[in-house]
Amino acid sequence: MTSVRRAVIAGTGSALPRRRVSNDELAKTVDTSDEWIIERTGIRARYIAAADETTATLGAAAARAALAAAGADAQEVGLIVLATATPDQTFPSSATKVQAMLGIADCVAFDVAAVCSGFLYAVSVAESMLRAGTADSALVIGSETFSRILDWEDRGTCVLFGDGAGAVLLRAEHTAATDGRGVLATKLHADGRHNELLYVDGGPSTTGTVGKLRMKGKEVFRHAVLNLAEVLGEALSAAGLSVADVDWVVPHQANRRILDATAKKLGLAEEQVIITVDEHANTSAASVPLALDQAVRDGRVKRGDLLVLEAMGGGFTWGAAVVRF
Repeated sequence: MTSVRRAVIAGTGSALPRRRVSNDELAKTVDTSDEWIIERTGIRARYIAAADETTATLGAAAARAALAAAGADAQEVGLIVLATATPDQTFPSSATKVQAMLGIADCVAFDVAAVCSGFLYAVSVAESMLRAGTADSALVIGSETFSRILDWEDRGTCVLFGDGAGAVLLRAEHTAATDGRGVLATKLHADGRHNELLYVDGGPSTTGTVGKLRMKGKEVFRHAVLNLAEVLGEALSAAGLSVADVDWVVPHQANRRILDATAKKLGLAEEQVIITVDEHANTSAASVPLALDQAVRDGRVKRGDLLVLEAMGGGFTWGAAVVRF
């Protein structure tokens, strides 16, 4: 039997801030209501980081959980790729802060910035490096503290986002070429012409400030449904598979309406889509690994299942990965 070197998910983990904020609690300070938010987004609550909870601390907690799930020691990690749009500092990378928190003296560590698609970009980069032999194991983390860049007077955006982190430990293993475990295919895209539809109005090189998130929701929704359906099909085709082979879709958790519309466009059953947006809101690069970890821990996702991970974010960036768990 022919075997190939692939990046296999050995463990998953996640971390959420201590404070859970319901729609009703948010409505005490924002001109909104539980009914308004649920009707438009499906979101019921989100988690907001305290001053001592940062992108790096949440990322490290998720990484520890993934290592524990894999029965692995941090010292075996040769690569850390952390996806975030809200790093602790402009530099150095939050990945190096996580590295230090895990007690790893030396490994390759860097951040990837692709906003909500960041985890997919990070998986693709890490998978390529593992396949090439740069390392034998990698922590791939999506971690965000989006609450730091929200305009809390803009009810059209501030109600949509939350904070959190998710992680996977990838190990390079030789698996069966046809039906073996691991990352089977990834597809990534970007189109910078749509910057003005979803962006932050600040940065070190322009305003010297962090800035706040700005979004034109209707336009983003339209692009998301089209792009996500297309890239999911592209990734499956690259893996030599079809929608009929899929056990679970683990999508970016932006809006319940986007998730439902994408599933319908692909002809997927609602039960095949992992949904956590109701409790976590949109956690940007953290949303896919957060949802994956929840589905693994509650027993839905089992070894051997075929997963499609997909996301779209500011840039625009979008991507998908086909994984045999």
